[in-house]
Order: sequence, then C-alpha cells, then structure tokens
Amino acid sequence: MSDTYGTDRMRAAVLSAWTASPARFREDANAEEDFALGGYRDRLIVELAQNAADAALRAGVPGVLRLTLRGDVLTAANTGAALDATGVESLSTLRASGKRDEAGAAGRFGVGFAAVVSVCDAPAIGSRGAGAVRWSRTETAALVAEIPALAGELTERGGHVPLLRLPFDEPPLIDIPDGFDTIVRLPLRDQAAVEAVRRMLAEAGPALLLGMPALESIEIDVEGATRAVVADGWHVVSESGEFTPEQVAGLFADRPTEERARPFWSLRWAVPVTGTGEPGPLPATVPPVVHAPTPSDEPIDLPALLIASFPMATDRRHVAKGPLADFLVERVADAYVRLLRELPRTSRLLDLVPSLMGKGELDARVRRAVLARLPVTPLLPALSAPAPAVQTPSFADSKVYEPDAEWQVEQPAPEPDGGGWVVTGQEAAVVAAASAELLATVAEFVPGLLPAGWPARHPAMAALGVRRVELSDIVDLLSGEAVEAREPSWWRSLYGVLPADDPESLGALPVPLADGRLVRGPRGTLILADGGAELDLTPLGLRIVHPEAAHPALLRLGAAEATPRTVLDDPLTKAAVAQSLDSPDAEPVARAVLSLVEASGLAPGEAPWLAELALRGADGELYPAGELMLADGALAAVLESDTHLGVAAAELEQTYGPRVLAAAGVLDGFAVVHEPDVLLDPDDCDHDLDGEADWLDHVLDLLPELDVPPLVPEFLAVRDLELVADWPAALELLTTPPLRACLHPLRVEGVEVPSYTAWWLANRPVLGGRKPLELRLPGADPLLQGLYADAPAGLDEAALSMLGVRTTLAELLASHGGPEELLDLMADESIEVDRAQLRALWIALAAVDPARVAPPSRVRAVLGGSIVVAAADDVVVVEAPDLLQLVTDRPLVLAPYDLAEALSELLDLPLAGELTSGAVTSEGAGREVPAAVRSLLPTAPSTYVEHEKLLVDDVECAWRFFEGSVHCTGVDGLARGLAWATGQWNDRLAVAALLRDPEAVPLLLAEADLS
Repeated sequence: MSDTYGTDRMRAAVLSAWTASPARFREDANAEEDFALGGYRDRLIVELAQNAADAALRAGVPGVLRLTLRGDVLTAANTGAALDATGVESLSTLRASGKRDEAGAAGRFGVGFAAVVSVCDAPAIGSRGAGAVRWSRTETAALVAEIPALAGELTERGGHVPLLRLPFDEPPLIDIPDGFDTIVRLPLRDQAAVEAVRRMLAEAGPALLLGMPALESIEIDVEGATRAVVADGWHVVSESGEFTPEQVAGLFADRPTEERARPFWSLRWAVPVTGTGEPGPLPATVPPVVHAPTPSDEPIDLPALLIASFPMATDRRHVAKGPLADFLVERVADAYVRLLRELPRTSRLLDLVPSLMGKGELDARVRRAVLARLPVTPLLPALSAPAPAVQTPSFADSKVYEPDAEWQVEQPAPEPDGGGWVVTGQEAAVVAAASAELLATVAEFVPGLLPAGWPARHPAMAALGVRRVELSDIVDLLSGEAVEAREPSWWRSLYGVLPADDPESLGALPVPLADGRLVRGPRGTLILADGGAELDLTPLGLRIVHPEAAHPALLRLGAAEATPRTVLDDPLTKAAVAQSLDSPDAEPVARAVLSLVEASGLAPGEAPWLAELALRGADGELYPAGELMLADGALAAVLESDTHLGVAAAELEQTYGPRVLAAAGVLDGFAVVHEPDVLLDPDDCDHDLDGEADWLDHVLDLLPELDVPPLVPEFLAVRDLELVADWPAALELLTTPPLRACLHPLRVEGVEVPSYTAWWLANRPVLGGRKPLELRLPGADPLLQGLYADAPAGLDEAALSMLGVRTTLAELLASHGGPEELLDLMADESIEVDRAQLRALWIALAAVDPARVAPPSRVRAVLGGSIVVAAADDVVVVEAPDLLQLVTDRPLVLAPYDLAEALSELLDLPLAGELTSGAVTSEGAGREVPAAVRSLLPTAPSTYVEHEKLLVDDVECAWRFFEGSVHCTGVDGLARGLAWATGQWNDRLAVAALLRDPEAVPLLLAEADLS
C-alpha cells in the first residue's frame, strides 16, 4: 500500500516526540480531550460543514454537503478540493490550521476536526481519485503501549490515548456519492453518540449556510428521511476588510501569532424576510448567539443573525475582550444600521430596533453602539418633510456679529425616487392610532410625520428618538398663516377623518365661521339647519359654523345643531336683542332677528324677551318692539290716542308682515307678561304693571301666614290696561283666547286667588261705566236682585264671572270680603229689599264665620211692619217668638229662631232675651189642656196657666213659655204656647183652630197629612 499522504512519517514524528517527552503525550491527550469534551463537544455538524465550505472555497465550486445517518454510521460528503497531505497533517494536529493564508476560510484555529472525537473512535476521510486516511483509537493505543517510556502515562490515563494525532493510510473509499468529491465516515461510538448526532442533525439550520457563504446547501438524510437546508428568504448585509500593518500592530497586540497572520475581518448580518421583503422572526433552529463563524456561547438577543470574525477565547465559546473586539463591535453596529436601511420601510423595522438591556456584555455593547447610530440615521418614511435645519446667527459665525443677520435655513429635500421623505428618528413624529386619511390631511403641519401603521407606543419609537405627537398637539399646530387661507371645505374634510373617541384632545379644534372668523373650539358654535344656513346673522355675533365646513363630528365635540328657533334662544342673540336699543347700528340686528323669527315660524308671545328688540317706529324713532303697535292692529283701535306706545314703521310691515312683527313683540293685541315660578314677594313680583303692588297685597291677604313667600308656577298678566279707551272692544279681546287665560284665577298654596288681570278689571269701571264687582249676571240668583245691577249684554257669563260679576249669593259670601260687601249693600237705604229676600239673606249670612266680618254700623231690620235701615246699637236679634211682644219698639233681625245666636255673633247684636228677664209678673190659674190637642201635639203638656191679664216684665202679653209652663190669655195665646213648648211652632195655627172647633179635628189632621 502506498503512503499517499505521508502518514508513516507523521506517526513516526509524533511517536518520537512522545517518546522523547512523555509530557508531550499527556499534553496532546489532554488538549484533544478538552476540545472534544469542551469547546467542540456539540459542534460536529458545524465543523463538518465548515470543512465542506473551505473545500468548496479552495476549489471555487458551489459548496454542497450531504449528511447521512444509517444505523450507527454518519457520513459527510462534500464538493470541493480533495484531501491532500497538508490537510491530513492539519487534521492530525491541534491548533495548527492549514488555512491561515486563505481569506474567507471558515476554519481558522486548527482544532475543529476534534469535534469528531466526542462521538467516534475511528474516523476516516477520503477523496475521489485519491487515497484515504483514517484514525483509530485502538491502533494508537497499541502503538503507544509498545513504547516503554509511555507505559506509565498510559497506565495513569487508563489506556486513553489521543485519537487524531496518529493518521493511518487507508485504501481509497469507494462509496463517495456521485457529484461529491470527499467523504468523511464516522462510525459512532455508542447509542448515546447516535442520539447526540440525531439531535445535532435536527438542529442544523440556515445559520450554517449564512455563516459559510461558500456552502450553498446541506442535504440531511436520517434513515431515509431527507431534508434540505438552504438559506433562501434571508436579507444579508456583509462587510469585510483587511487590516493595515498599523492596525494589526494595534488591534492584535494581545492576540496569538496565528491570528496576526490572518489580518482579515468579516461580518454578516442576516434576517429572515417575508414575501414582501419585510423582516420576520428568527427560526427556532437559529440560536440567538454570536456566530464566529460557528455558534458560540456569546448571547446576542437581537432579531437577526450575527456572524463575525470576533476573536475567541481559548474555549472557543466566548469572544475575547480587547481592541480587536472593540473594533468589530463598531463595524457590527454600522452593518446593522445598513441592514435596517436596506429593508422595506415598514413598521416591522421597529422590531429590529434593540432595547438598551442586553443578555450579555457583548450584546449590551452592540446594542449601545447601534442605538447611538439609529436616532440620526435616515430610516423612517415620512409623509412630510422634516423640520428645516436652522442655523442661528451667533458670534461664532463671523468676525463681526450682526444682530439683524438672517438665519440660515436648510430646507430638507425628498428622496430622489420621488417616494416621499426618509427621516431620522430625531426628525420623525408619530401620531397614536391615527387613520391614514387623518395623517394625510395634517401631514403638512407635522414635520417628519410617519404614515399610518407605525405604532406610537412601540418601545423602539423612544429608542429612535421619535417625537410622539398627541391629537391635541396637532390641534395646536392648526394655527397661524398655515390655516388662515384654508377653504371651509378643507376643514370639513379634516373633521371627517378625526377620531370620535377623543373629544378632550379636540376641545380647541379650530372652526371656520360663517362671518369669516376662525375660532378655537367647537363648543359654543352653531351649525344651522332647517333653512337657517341662508340667513345673514353676522350682526348677532354668533359663532355660526360656515355651511361648507359643517360636519357631524362638530356636534360630537360640543357644537350645537341650531335651527332658526334655537338660534333665537342662544344667549348671544338674547344679549344682542337686549342691547339693541343702545346699539349705534340697531338696524342690522333687527334684520337678523326678524329673519330668524320669520324662518322659525315663531308665534306671538312664544319669546317675550323679543319685546326688547329695537325697531323703527312710524315717527322714525327707535322703540322696543314691545312698545310698538301694528298700525292696523286690534290694540291700536282700543287705546287712547296719546300714549307712550308707538306705531311700527310701514316698511317693516311691508318687509316682514304683521305676523312676524307680532311674533317679535310688536303689539297687535295686548302685551302679556308671562313668567314661570314667580315669588309673590314685592322684590320678585315686579313687572311694571299698573296697580301690581295693590294686587299683591290683596292676594297675600287671602293666603294664610307663610314662612316664605308663596310661589306662582306660571304668572300671566295683560299689561297697558290703564291705556284703554274703548272698553267694550277691549273686553272682547281680553275675553277671547289667548288673552282669556290671563283671567283665570291662580291656585297658590291650595287657595284660589284672582289673577292680576281679573283683579284689575274687577276693580275698574269697565262694564258700562260700572265695576264688574258692582254687577250681577242677568237672570242670576234672585236674592241678589236689587243689590246689584245687571251686567250689560255682549260677554259670555263665564267671562263676566272671571271679571268679578256676581253670580250667586253663595259665590258672593264665599269670596274674600263678600259677606261685608253684602252687609254694606243691605245697609244702603237706596236699595230696596223685600221681607222674604231679607229673611233669606239673614239665613245665608248666619252660616258665615264671624271672623270674616267686621260688625256693621247700620243694619237692615224690621220695625213694626216696615223694612228699615237702623243703627246697629238699636237693633235686636229675636231668638224666641214669645219675646217679640217685649221688643216691638225696636228694629229686629228676624230669621229662623235657631239661627238667632249665629246672627247675633256675626253682627255683634244683642239677643232679645239679653235685654229682658222675661219673667211672668201676673197671677193665673192652672187648667187642663184639652185632650183633643194631643192629636196634633202628642207631647203637649197636660196643664197650662191661664191669666186674665198676662204680664211679663209688667208688659201685657198674649202668651209666654216660662220656667217650663205655658202662660197665656185666650185661645190664640194657648195655641202658640203649646206649639212652642212642644217644638212644633209651625203647627200653632192648626192648634188654634182645633181649640175653637174640636169637631174640626179630622179635617185638620187630613190637612196636616197633605202638608
């Protein structure tokens, strides 16, 4: 067998060295074991891929690696340069790579092949058309055992020898797959090794290919199940360079000589991308560590794969600190920024912006370096140009400082491709949760505005220095010259894209008004509807939104949808009306208000405050509308000719018509005071009405004592009654709706009291020259006949009643002051009252509470057979018929005897029994009462006292019921005494007839039955 690669020489040299220095043997064994069990324990697949990449690089062919696991044998076939003697020597040594002069080679430390030791004790490698080489732990142990000098070391190590120091020539391998040039065969040590290889094959991913550009693909076949590992769908940024001698001297001062002999550096950032080119997350098969170029244990928690030629510590697991690592950190940061700039400018870029905290020292250093660059890197797309760079004049700008020197402004330019602006984070601004339409509308007001879809709350925004603009900030920017020339339609388009869920931020939103002003804040503005948009309301000072800017969004933000009617009710309109009489230019205000009245269809009396509107009178003077009359109106026809009221100018009536003027307060009929919730108090109830204070006193007299002034829920009153000249015509107006409502009584604290209008009319001579209180309804209660004159015809009875015209005796007595009024009328000698009417009046008066009446000084009474008016001191109230005989010389109040005491108290008059003792002063004889009397008077006494001449208080009388006995003279006296004694006074005449003719009893009983 030919020794193709000089393996005999290599073994001899190694064995000679071990023999000469057993410590060398121990050193080689320990070093190999350290690498196999330490830094390279799980890098078998990585190192096989690395060797394949370097072979392809040397041959200048596409690198392909096929990894096949069959049972307990792993084979790795690759394309590229064939195995040569240098390669075999390199594989059989530690830390003496044969690739040190190859720029771009993945292997650079000379220890990678030691990874096979972790799973295999007999690796072999061969190339097509050339010999093969193998290593064998068993054969090596046998050769070492033959050297006495190493016996002790071999024993100490338990027979464990270095595997890869002694190569053996091998016949050419015949199982190299077609299309491949070299194959590595690894018989795996045990089942644990098989499982470890399976795991490493499963973890193999695109990071292997990205870290080794010469390797295009990896084919993995595990017991017939195949898969291909490719690096498609990644965006890669690569940087590399060669160090100058000066850089080598400075940066490699602390690095081994072998590394100084390789003055190259390279790095690569790779990130997976979607079909649109946007970055995506790293696959699970790509460990988040630095690849140098093989995976290390140095964490880097960025969403991209970093492959860089960092100097590694002796464990090949961590980056070695020093100036070389510092240099590469800066290059890595530069390349990462370049990666972000090359990716599509979408919000997915934000996921690549690192946070400040890293998972390790190197990770944190890279992050800091990247974050130092990103805020000033043009990276973000913008809808608007960034703010111009302004250089302020200063003492440093010139030798002589000129305060008036112009500032130097550098205006930004859009990207050359015309796709808008690309701005740095420090120049950018983002609006949270704004629609694309809103951003497009306001972009020119916000420098460097990011388009929609860029999340304002993403942590990367703060890292990039992006300014967060709130909706309220945008509102503040809508000011000055930038918006002064905006058409109202532009504002409407803006309102249409504003969010509906943040009214607080939009509180100061500018709103164009119909009068050309631009005001801050929709609240308090009015959007006219229902035909109001065509009206010229400028003189009223209202904040009316321009019709072309009106939008429903303004209503959500506090604007009010206004009809002509609601505009009338606006406080500014009311203020303009109230001040119009003092305005130097009242005519425009009048036109605006009258046009609103006309458009709103306002009815007269609906807006009483309009009576203050200044309008021109026929005499050319300005009047409050409430002091003007329509020339042909009903009011003008009934008032006196010389009043303070004017007549509306003819041109006003021609322009607006009498209906609009009447609705605006011009008087067609009487003016009405209409006010809710009026306190009946002199300070509150003051409407400048004639006699209002007297009416108020009258009403308060009718009410019970209260701790607080009573409240009238609705106060209605007709004004200017004192100016009426034609009362018949005026009363026709006043008793017809709607003025008739002013006559209805008020209910206050449960008591019915007269309204002001009804009270005023009742106490004025408005009915044929007489006060309504002095009249009665024609054909009304006959008991009022003669006491009151009949009211004139022409008005309905209900209206007359509300005016105070008397209707019934009961109504009169129930009214305030009615009983006293009746007593006064009864005491009027000019009024005739017959005896039956007088008796009925006394009967009615007896039911009156004496507290309501002041005792009269003169009283209508009966004297003898005549009706007289007598002084109250002379009048007596008779309470019993047997006392009449004692007071025949005095005027008498005669009514049913059971009412005598009530009338006595009401009139403060004495009873007849109070003026005489009524004692019987004569002697008489007892007699039996005829039995027949009991047929009419069942309870009649059995006896009576008959007097020849009956004296009572020495006055001769016909009868007297005294101390339980009937005293009498004659049949008539006896009949009266018995009837009174039995309480059957009405039967006295029948008893007299019985006593005269006892035979007439049956007839009298029959007549009684018919009563």
